[in-house]
Amino acid sequence: MDEYKYAILFGVFVGTMARILMLRTDYRQYPTYLHGKIIHVSLGFIAASLGAIAVPALIEREYTAVTLLTVAATQFRDVRNMERNTLTEIDPLELVPRGKAYIEGIAISFESRNYLCIFTALISTVLYIYFGLPIAIVGGVVSVLLSLRLMSGKTIKSIANIEYTPLKFDGAGLYVDNIYIMNIGLKERREEILKYGAGFIIYPKNRNVVQTLANLGQRQAMLHDVSVSLGVFRDSGTPALTPIMKRDLNDGRIGMFILPQNRDIDLAIRIIGAVPILETAIRMPSESKAHHEMRDE
Repeated sequence: MDEYKYAILFGVFVGTMARILMLRTDYRQYPTYLHGKIIHVSLGFIAASLGAIAVPALIEREYTAVTLLTVAATQFRDVRNMERNTLTEIDPLELVPRGKAYIEGIAISFESRNYLCIFTALISTVLYIYFGLPIAIVGGVVSVLLSLRLMSGKTIKSIANIEYTPLKFDGAGLYVDNIYIMNIGLKERREEILKYGAGFIIYPKNRNVVQTLANLGQRQAMLHDVSVSLGVFRDSGTPALTPIMKRDLNDGRIGMFILPQNRDIDLAIRIIGAVPILETAIRMPSESKAHHEMRDE
């Protein structure tokens, strides 16, 4: 295996760099500085090592070494469990929680990025062995860019239009446009909501999007991201000041009520549009067999 040592080292380097580039602590502050990053970079190094070693092992017909990939898959599933358990434990401490669906999406993404490290290291090692260093560098760069592309999905702005709408009260009922949000009994609370609150209407672009936006987990993710980015005017024990989203049952529009500390409406619209679409929330009713049969008839 000595003749493959440089190919293995190159593959490990490229795979680890891919994981470092995919590891971003953004406005959600997760993974945390510094220990959270150390954990994920270390796991990325292990994943890259497995991907790089697999190629020489196959060439030398050391098939038992490839079984390490199976063991790695089990370990990376534990990564998902670790992230899920950690975020579930701290979620009740958030003023606006992420919600279980968002947590599951984050956990899945952390597991999948280790597999992308394996893929990047494997491709880089194969190219180094068969085509040399220059081609391997080009292939490694392409693999890293492809990994970065695969780790990012669609966002709300790709499936819906977002408009600001002033809040209003009809008696004690709070409305965003004509969408009822909740009942606010105290006059003082109503005054605070009109002063600090903001309303938005989210218009689905097609009938598939209606079902995606109806998902409670997707709505909670949107409320969390906006509240983290802009701040939220509330504290524990004030349920009337809880951001909330309600649906118009007639056309599928979503009314969003938030209480941002930073009342920048344009920024809020951009943040809402940048919220990722959760895999667990995606629905495609128009692709069902029943819809196709009706069109055929």
